[in-house]
Amino acid sequence: MTLLEHLSELRSVLVQSLGVAAGATVLAWFVSERAVDLLIRPAVGSTGDLVFLSPPGAFMLRIKTAFGIGLLLAAPFIVWRVWSFVVPGLRQGEKRVLLPVVFSSIILFYTGAAFAYFVILPITMKFLLAFGTEHLTPMISGERYFEFALRLALAFGAVFQFPLVVSLLTYWEILGPDFLQKYWRYGVVLVFVLSALLTPPDIASQMLMAGPVLLLYFVSLGLAKLIARRRGR
Repeated sequence: MTLLEHLSELRSVLVQSLGVAAGATVLAWFVSERAVDLLIRPAVGSTGDLVFLSPPGAFMLRIKTAFGIGLLLAAPFIVWRVWSFVVPGLRQGEKRVLLPVVFSSIILFYTGAAFAYFVILPITMKFLLAFGTEHLTPMISGERYFEFALRLALAFGAVFQFPLVVSLLTYWEILGPDFLQKYWRYGVVLVFVLSALLTPPDIASQMLMAGPVLLLYFVSLGLAKLIARRRGR
């Protein structure tokens, strides 16, 4: 294909992906009310009902929720279209590596986001709101809670990619298990620094992220040893 043909195909991928995402968002709007109630459930158990502080607040929250659901629904199609655009230019060996990597990355991201919602978010909300007093009670807006929960979910979705990244670097012989094992103390410090940068600015979220990420670090070390041993064979 010529350069113009490649650009035309890329435009087709983008247009189709945006069209499917928009259509899925429209469909998701009809379940957005129920989805918002599910989204705020971890907060409702600690604070009671949330509030919205401006006339369009509830409407915008439902729009954001519908958009998020639309992206989740459209993600398989978008990944398939991007894959179909990229795969003709890959060698057979690259195809065997890249396809599992793409789908593993998606699964790890959704696993991290689900872990944040079902495990970390309720614990964080309960911990932070426990600092209230008799005359200091929480009144949390749905919009601010959405931002807090989204940032937490995206952060955990990102850090759950760590074993995959380490596995790829080991496979490409850029990083070895000996390096990870030798400098594990520096790795622990880096985990806490990244947790502070990725999570909302509170110690509860940072500590709750650092624990699973430390576990992922040592899981990644085990995977790196396994991959290095197989390459040696």
